[in-house]
This record gives sequence, C-alpha cells and structure tokens, in this order.
Amino acid sequence: MKVTDLPKHWESEKEPVERSHDYNLRLPLEDAARIAALAELYPDRSESDILNDMIAAALDDLVRLSPLKDKLEGKDK
Repeated sequence: MKVTDLPKHWESEKEPVERSHDYNLRLPLEDAARIAALAELYPDRSESDILNDMIAAALDDLVRLSPLKDKLEGKDK
C-alpha cells in the first residue's frame, strides 16, 4: 500500500490485525499533533493504528522502490 492510499484505507471498515511487537516512539510535538489530528479525522482508527499503517506503507514503498529492495523483501511483514 502507498502512503497516499491510507486515507481511503482508513475510511474503509477496520479489520483486526495481530500485533506481535511493541515499540516506543518519541515523536516531535508537531508530528504527534498531526497523528492526533488524523485520529480525529478517522475516529475508527486509533493513533496507534494510524502509526502502524503509516510505517507499513513506508516499508512497502521502500521494498518496491529502493535499492534496499532485496534486503527488505520478505522482512516487511
């Protein structure tokens, strides 16, 4: 999925996803405010859901478009 496809994804029905790993992120205040604003725009999605989707989309883009493709392929999920 592309990052630009996320708003359409967030408008669709939320599907359960197994989360097997926890990370602790420290975001700049401006980025945290943007994530909070997205969560308000898409009330069925938590801030955590939005961050998970954004990271997955960024990893998909890296696998698809970068010279890192061979190193990242298969490790993005």
